[in-house]
Amino acid sequence: MRFDTAFREELARLIGWRRDVRRFRTKAIPESEVQNLLRLAQLAPSVGNAQPWRFVRVRSPALRTALADHVDAEISRAGEAIAPDRRDAYAALKLHGLREAPEIVAVFCDEETVAGGGLGAATMPETRAYSVVLAIHTVWLAARAAGIALGWVSIVDPAHVARLLDVPAGWRLVALLCLGWPEDESEMPELERLGWQDRLDWRANVSSR
Repeated sequence: MRFDTAFREELARLIGWRRDVRRFRTKAIPESEVQNLLRLAQLAPSVGNAQPWRFVRVRSPALRTALADHVDAEISRAGEAIAPDRRDAYAALKLHGLREAPEIVAVFCDEETVAGGGLGAATMPETRAYSVVLAIHTVWLAARAAGIALGWVSIVDPAHVARLLDVPAGWRLVALLCLGWPEDESEMPELERLGWQDRLDWRANVSSR
């Protein structure tokens, strides 16, 4: 199937507008929208078609609070490893929206899945986790297209989150996601806008051999 120029231009615009968002309104996302995002995630590519992603929607207020408290503690601890000249800038960053976002989703990789028969993962088992990342990116773009923001919370202790959510032993945390309506829209990612890190020239990351 071929897509026309107008569609390709809109796709490029969508990719350019994808953001890692931390500031959310508390307004709920319609359940039909959440279901649609999870349905589209199932169409993501995966090694051996194993589809090893496991989405856990955190609906319990007590668990949401426990996750937010844990991330706050980890952010404080991680700050000690930041270069001294950047610590004030780090402390000023808002690094999660776990208390505001209407939807919290933990995404795990099922390392023990039998789906896919091990195809492609025997020599590079990490490709299962890469597959989960592709499912997350699929959700991210689909959410952005619907005006829904996503924030990936990465300053966590994965083992602690897995214990807190009481998931099977073979599941490995890949991401803790916040989903919701953004407080505002900006053409520039927040970390770039705040001077933390500019977008690099793509050509600097391409080489030939």
